[in-house]
Parts: sequence; C-alpha cells; structure tokens
Amino acid sequence: MNKIRLIIWREFITRVRKPSFLIMTILGPLLIVGAIMATVFLAMQEKGPQTIYIHDAAHLFTNKLTPNEKLGITYYYSYDDLSDSAFKASPYTMMIHLNEKIITNDQAQVFYKDMPSQHVQNYVSKDLEKVLRQAKLALDSVDVNSYDRYSQPLKFELYDIDKGGKRSYDQVKAGLGFAFGYLIFIFIFVYGVQVMRGVMEEKQNRIVEVLVSSVSPFQLMMGKIVGIAMVGLTQFLLWIAITSVLSSVGMGMAKDRMADLASAQMPGQATVQLQQEIGATTDPNEASEDAQDMKMVFDLWDELPVARIVGLFLFYFLGGYLLYSSLLAAIGAAVDAESDTQQFMFPITIPLMVGIFIAQTAVYNPDGPAVFWSSIIPFTSPVVMMIRVATGNAFEHPWELALSMVLLVAAFIGTTWLAGRIYRTGILMYGKKVSWKELGKWLFYRG
Repeated sequence: MNKIRLIIWREFITRVRKPSFLIMTILGPLLIVGAIMATVFLAMQEKGPQTIYIHDAAHLFTNKLTPNEKLGITYYYSYDDLSDSAFKASPYTMMIHLNEKIITNDQAQVFYKDMPSQHVQNYVSKDLEKVLRQAKLALDSVDVNSYDRYSQPLKFELYDIDKGGKRSYDQVKAGLGFAFGYLIFIFIFVYGVQVMRGVMEEKQNRIVEVLVSSVSPFQLMMGKIVGIAMVGLTQFLLWIAITSVLSSVGMGMAKDRMADLASAQMPGQATVQLQQEIGATTDPNEASEDAQDMKMVFDLWDELPVARIVGLFLFYFLGGYLLYSSLLAAIGAAVDAESDTQQFMFPITIPLMVGIFIAQTAVYNPDGPAVFWSSIIPFTSPVVMMIRVATGNAFEHPWELALSMVLLVAAFIGTTWLAGRIYRTGILMYGKKVSWKELGKWLFYRG
C-alpha cells in the first residue's frame, strides 16, 4: 500500500507543479466566462450604420417605419426604384423593394452590399410587418388596438402538481444537467488519455522495467490511475470554487442591472416596482417581461440542489474516469505506438458517444425509457444520470440512483481487474502488434 501511495504522489505532484496546470486551473473559468461574454458581445455588435433605401411602390410605408439608433438603422423613402448600378454607387447599405401588390402577396425583395446581421434583419422585418398589418386591418375596417389585444400569444407555463403546483423549470434544469454530463465526457477523455500516454511513454522509454523491479504492474497501474484522478479532482474543486465566486458576483451584477434598467424606464418608483415584480408579484401578467425572466433565473437558482449536484457530479466524474482510465491504461500497456491505439479506442468511445446522444434527447424528454436505462448502465451513466440529477428526477427515485452508483463502482472494480490482467503482460512486451484475440489470451495467463 505504501508503494501505491508513493506512485500516486509522484503522478500527482509532477502534474500539479507544471505551469500549464496552474495556468488552466486559475485562468480556465475566467477564460470560459470571458469567451462566452466576448461571443455575446461580438454577436451584438454591428458592422456599421445601416442606411436603408425603401422603394415604396405600394405607397404604404413612407415615413411609417421606426429608425433604430442602437442598431444604426436609418430609412430613406422613395417611390422610384434604383437600378443595380445606381444602388452600388449610392451610400445606401441596403435596398428594399416593396411591390405594389405586397398587401396580398406578402413579398419583399432585399438587396444588400454587405450581409446585414440577424439582429438587423429581424428588426427590419418586424418593422415592415407591423406597418403592413396595420394597412391590412385598415382595409378590412378592423381596429388595430383590438386586433393586438386579441392576437396576444399564449404564454405556456408548466407547473408540477407533485411539487405543490410550483412552476416547473425541468427543461432548463435538463439543459444544465447536459452541460455537466458533457463536462464529464470531456474530462474522462482528457485525463483518461493522459493515463494511456503516460503508460506508453514509460513503456517506450523502458522506465517501466526499472519500476516493476520494485512494484507490481497492478500497483503501478493503480497508482497512475488514482494519481491522475487526484489531479483532475483538485482542478475540479478549484474550478468549482472560482466559478461559485464568479456566479455570485454575476447574480449580484444582474440584480443591480435590473434595478438600473428599471430606474431608467420608471424614474422615481423603480426600486419599489422592481422588488414587486421580481419578488412579490402574484400575477405573472403584472410583471414586465424582463422582470419575469429575471424572476425565473432567481427561482431556478433557489430550486437547484447545488450541494447534491456538485457531490454527485464529482462521484460520476471519478467513477466514469476510473472505469474508462483503467481500460485506457490497459491499451497503453498493450501497444508500442500511439497510432496502434485507434483500433482499441473506437469500441471504448462508442458507449460515451451513445451517452452524449441520449443526453441530448433527455433535455426534451428526461423521463424516457432510453434515459432510464442509460442512467443505470455504467458505461453511459456518468453522462446521462447528471440530467436526472439536475431535474431532481433521480432524487424522486432513490433506488434507481443507488443502483446506478453501485453498478458504476462494480463496473470499475471489474474493468480494473480485467485491465490489470492485460497490463501485467503487455507492459513488458515490445515489438509485437497486438490484436483483440491476443488481448483475450492475456486475460487468462497465469502468474
């Protein structure tokens, strides 16, 4: 046991001391959050002001469209059409041809010099639709305000009667669970491949010949697997701590932003109204759309069993990692070059890929039979069970959660035993191409 502890410490300390580990541990969450924020920020940016030439052949839109200073949209109207050459030579960035029969055929032709962003397209399209709708209503002598009142979309809200009739956010939670499952999928391969490559490097450099003179191959394999697992666990715990701090700051900033937004829209009574809309409103229709969205975020955060999610996330990460890394260690011991690992990696990859596919479907149907069985089977449960954990479904069926955890531990023990049989033979074998048949023989070697 002391020998295994020494190997674990060696694997752990050599990786933790690397600058790359320290950089990714500290900067990883910041880089992820920064990348998301940068993506959103850049997606919201426009290439430049949009000067749009409106050819109003129908004589319905002139001076009725609404410019948008934020998007830089300005309209210029004319009853005369521009030729292609004239448009190219003009300062206009877009030209929209509104034909004479648009009120019946609902068609408009848009010409542009540079592709406008989706924000611009959506805004201009809705602006044109609004004016066209008003023209159609006036033609049929229908009051615009009455039509707007009657055509309000139905707000479809889900409430779980088993949870006291509270509003359900299960689909949002399932999406969060998928994110956790996908992280497990990524890190199983990241750290599992580290085990495989570490074994291969020691085998190629003949270091293993010196090591096995002092420790058994099984002790060496277990020390390497557990040592790298501790590296991953350390990094995860630090990431969780940093992410928790960033999340708390982000939630506080979000509340302040909502207060500032309300102050800008409703000076003098912003704070009181915001508190009413976010925390005290009983009728959802009385709150503004922004306040309802913010209330949903806060309610969702309050409902999530964060401690249990984090605890089970660590369990399934470690369980999935130990299960797959033992198999990858066996592969590393059986081959002499990384190019030879492909034929063995593919069968190992398939169950996790299936788990990711089923996890995607589970976001929309968390209670499906495929989700149930995949959350029980050890080779897919580390990914799929996280969705049931996030939605709370796993806690409603505790025996299923317990069965999944027990089977995962049993599968790890079984695969470790099988991997150890392969490892002890393959680690000292050089210059031979190994097949699946050969691996099968190694399982039954004595000694």
